[in-house]
Amino acid sequence: MLDQYFEAQKRLYPQKIKGRFRRLKWILNSIFLSTYFLLPFARFNRGENVTNQALLIDLPNSRAYFFFIEIWPQEVYYLAGILIIAAVALFFVTSLFGRIWCGYACFQTVWTDIFIALERLFQGDRNDRILLDRKNNFQKFYKKFLTHASWIIVSILTGYAFTCYFNDAIPFTKNIFNGEINSSALGWILGIATSTYIMAGFAREHVCTYMCPYSRFQSAMFDNNTLIISYDKKRGEDRGKWRQGESFENRGHCIDCKQCVVVCPTGIDIRNGLQMECIACGLCVDACDNMMKKVGLPKGLIRYDTLAHLIDPIPAKKFKILKPHTFFYATILILVSGLMLRSLILKPTLEISVIPDRNPIFVKLSDGSIRNGYLLKIENKTHEKKVFSLKIFSPESAILKLQNGDLQHLEIAPDSVGNFKIFTILPLELVEKNEEGRSLVEFVIADDLESKKVSAVFISK
Repeated sequence: MLDQYFEAQKRLYPQKIKGRFRRLKWILNSIFLSTYFLLPFARFNRGENVTNQALLIDLPNSRAYFFFIEIWPQEVYYLAGILIIAAVALFFVTSLFGRIWCGYACFQTVWTDIFIALERLFQGDRNDRILLDRKNNFQKFYKKFLTHASWIIVSILTGYAFTCYFNDAIPFTKNIFNGEINSSALGWILGIATSTYIMAGFAREHVCTYMCPYSRFQSAMFDNNTLIISYDKKRGEDRGKWRQGESFENRGHCIDCKQCVVVCPTGIDIRNGLQMECIACGLCVDACDNMMKKVGLPKGLIRYDTLAHLIDPIPAKKFKILKPHTFFYATILILVSGLMLRSLILKPTLEISVIPDRNPIFVKLSDGSIRNGYLLKIENKTHEKKVFSLKIFSPESAILKLQNGDLQHLEIAPDSVGNFKIFTILPLELVEKNEEGRSLVEFVIADDLESKKVSAVFISK
């Protein structure tokens, strides 16, 4: 019943193509995949008491490491800064060059490219794959089997590499070969592998068309000077079939070969204008340029160009990087990046907090003096053991006590937080002078290299 209203989505068989943009995509794919798989094995010396993996998200110890950068849980604002920079950079690039992130760098695009290449390796190019799907024989079975087996291997390797970012990659890999992998890591490997297998093997262009929100709002960042994949209608129309030796006088240069359609990974016809599904990968440009070369016509019937230049092809309307919104986005990027860099350079290695007791708020002693209790937390963000001393700075007549241990020997392990229970006692004469019942006490925590002053509220009424 519904078939009369809805047309089933046709399967796409992208055809192999050669050209400058296809070469660029393979180069970038190699860089991105090499980085993804090899980066967990990069080393960075941080000292004896901490991991030397260059990039590691250490969930059990609530740390994240990226070369010289180390992020603690309370420094989650760095994550917000990274997300802001990534978003503004994406908007910046989109406003200038269109949807090239999707065409060249998106994870979905990169892995789909690899899966299609494996499919082509075992099943042949477009026509071979179409004919193979119409058959039901052993040849189809073993070619499909080899294809899916290779997809599964790539998917498992993808899941394995992903988990290496959350575990020390070298011992983790050794444990895998020794069969000593825990259930949590195995679950993540299989989960990432399954999603990769489904998304790159089956979903493919549907992710770009229906699932990705970027395709829905990208046009809001385009203007007439944005570089996009364009079909030159003035030159191409009226299109029509062409025979060898036929003249191109009084007709368009488009020979309606549909090569731009069969190579498109999302299956659109760019001659119908810019569409939401277009990921700006440039493969249709390569296909059209190859055909123009064969028929002896200039390249560029389909090309990267701006709408303004297509409408009015004069040099002044050509693509220009220096535009008002270029400076706007660049200013935001520089400001946010500068603030984050400054924060990272000046990030303290010692963080101290004094938390007052809530029950009881204060205790009145037998001599009339008042005692307040505090929890002293000292965060040692270095990778060496630290020994601190603690004393009262103000008021001088206040008495400071430590529940257990020596005030001159507060030892903190590397890359950890020390918790100490301390008591501050104000004599009766100071309490009587303070009619408000609240005063400020200041502490000094010091080691051989630095000292830091912290304050806390003392309540006496």
